[in-house]
Amino acid sequence: MSLTVFLAVLGAAAMHAIWNAQVKVELDRFLSVTVLTLGMAAMVLPLAPFVAFPKAEVWPWIAASVMCHMGYKLFLIRAYQAGDLAQTYPLARGAAPLLTTIGGIFLLQEFPSTAAVVGIALLSLGTFVMSFRGGADLGRLNRHAVVYALITSLFIAGYTLTDGSGARLASSATSYAVWLFLCDAAWSLVLFLVLRGRSQLPRLAANWKLGLTTGVLSGAAYWIAMWAMTKAPIASVAALRESSILFAMLISVFALGEKMTGWRAAAALGIITGVVALRLG
Repeated sequence: MSLTVFLAVLGAAAMHAIWNAQVKVELDRFLSVTVLTLGMAAMVLPLAPFVAFPKAEVWPWIAASVMCHMGYKLFLIRAYQAGDLAQTYPLARGAAPLLTTIGGIFLLQEFPSTAAVVGIALLSLGTFVMSFRGGADLGRLNRHAVVYALITSLFIAGYTLTDGSGARLASSATSYAVWLFLCDAAWSLVLFLVLRGRSQLPRLAANWKLGLTTGVLSGAAYWIAMWAMTKAPIASVAALRESSILFAMLISVFALGEKMTGWRAAAALGIITGVVALRLG
């Protein structure tokens, strides 16, 4: 992984942490995620006339990605409802790089280097430690929340492998991102109407500022990730993205005044070591 790609993905991870912090404070997370997806579409809509229309062989990847993103959103929300957000989200994100690595090996014949494997393992381990806080809260973790979080991680790995492959096949990562974000927004709006009904559209419209702010951050972060996956192994990029958990911890400590515990410090050290190993790999 080149230094340019490495730094770009780290920047994307920081943006990912910022928009998650903004969405986290919203009580209605389904509405927040929907308006975010619409914000991503609003960001790229002006670009649509200026990027290549996807070739026929690219559309199955876009369709598969939209389905994976939909499953990710639905099961992540179910995990939030069943368990503690601070545990279920890192659990889902921590398992995803491991699943992406396995999928990359068997589905794409993409074999990471030894250093990259070590980096992926350390990043995932640090994320799990951050999630379980050293095991102190394992007894409080709802079994259903664990199941939903792990299913969420399967969908994360699914859309990561799908989008990495689709972006490589498309004329450019930008073209793929534009049409993916537009299609994902259309399906998200349909899902919102099915689950919430037309009567909730005014609430959706009232949160347009949140959608635009988080949509720009999320869209830019994921565009960088897809571009990076055309330049570097998908599993390494996917794992490096999860350093967003480290940025989220820094936000919570320095911006929200939360306590830096020993377990948090240990988790942060594991994530940083994993980031260094990925750079060396």
